[in-house]
Amino acid sequence: MIALAPTAEAASAAPAARRAATYVVETSSDWSAVSAGWTGAGTPFQESAWLGAWYEALGARAGLTPLLVTARDAASGEVAVRLPLVLLREGRRRTIGFADLDLTDYNAPALGPAAPRDAQGAAALWKAIRKALPRADLVRFAKMPLTLRGRPNPLALLPNIQPCALNGNVVVTGEDWDGWRRGLEKTVRKELERSWRVFSREPETSFEIVTDPERARRIVDAMEHQQETRMREKGASYVLDDPDFARFYRTLIERSIEGGEVLVSALMAGDEVVASLLGIRDGETYVMIRISNAAGRWSNCSPGRLIIERTMAALHAEGYRSFDFSIGNYDYKRRFGVTPTPLVDFTESLGLAGIPATLRAAAAGGLRRYPELDRKLRGWIGRLRATKITS
Repeated sequence: MIALAPTAEAASAAPAARRAATYVVETSSDWSAVSAGWTGAGTPFQESAWLGAWYEALGARAGLTPLLVTARDAASGEVAVRLPLVLLREGRRRTIGFADLDLTDYNAPALGPAAPRDAQGAAALWKAIRKALPRADLVRFAKMPLTLRGRPNPLALLPNIQPCALNGNVVVTGEDWDGWRRGLEKTVRKELERSWRVFSREPETSFEIVTDPERARRIVDAMEHQQETRMREKGASYVLDDPDFARFYRTLIERSIEGGEVLVSALMAGDEVVASLLGIRDGETYVMIRISNAAGRWSNCSPGRLIIERTMAALHAEGYRSFDFSIGNYDYKRRFGVTPTPLVDFTESLGLAGIPATLRAAAAGGLRRYPELDRKLRGWIGRLRATKITS
């Protein structure tokens, strides 16, 4: 069975607060009205650079209303949490969730000095926030880390938290880059060395960290084309060609690449983009968010894995020691020796229309606490579907 830590029980065992906190809550639909005082981001996806680009590109999307929530300690006036949320209208159902739309890898509140650290305080905070929310049928908070820069995530202390189907994937290299590389499986290490030799033999090849916004935009344009081509060839749906999503990434790059918050790296052969990687810098951590490669004749040098390794090496030389491969459990991540980090979901119905989704979330989350049973059940369902298709 999977145990989520810190659990609500463990948090409630913390020393009792000197007084029971109460909170006052304000809401706004205007990012510009709250952005000036926005601090305390728990992950780079709650930093102003990310959220500003997100709300500008997607805040006017049909069926979506920005919902910025600020909760303060009623006695001191200090900020407890800020929540970057949206109200989504999906048919007749109205759902409150984070500013995400599957673009944000980790969702979380931004923490202030008055953020509660135990289950009792988290429950009081949520009670105040819930009263201030606009009319909706469902609250759905997904992909939340348990801790945020060493502090407990108050939303992860609430009752009915369930394991998320996704998890983070982190590599910590330590100070010795060569020592970390030697710790990789021999076949992986030798393949990376071979790939660099094969790539380097081609004319006009290079690796670069891009700092010019216009050049970064051209490389990301090539990334989008490569990703779309790859997905179409697999017969899979591709959603990142949505004009609003494309506008979000362009806005993010234009505003943040020169300041260093966003990083674009590339393997180039003359003017051809062989592989590219888009990521975010966060203290001593680098978070990868999009990757692509040209495949075809370049497949023999494994350009996807190579762009990751070259980028990690360059950033390690700058002082980066933690590399977050983000959500999605792909084979290439395991080859780099990632450590899974758990994420949690919170679902609560606010009206009758939200009850079915809440029950489904509870059932799915409960099953995930027993990974072996979950795996067997998924396998059985898959075989059942295959039987129906072939019969």
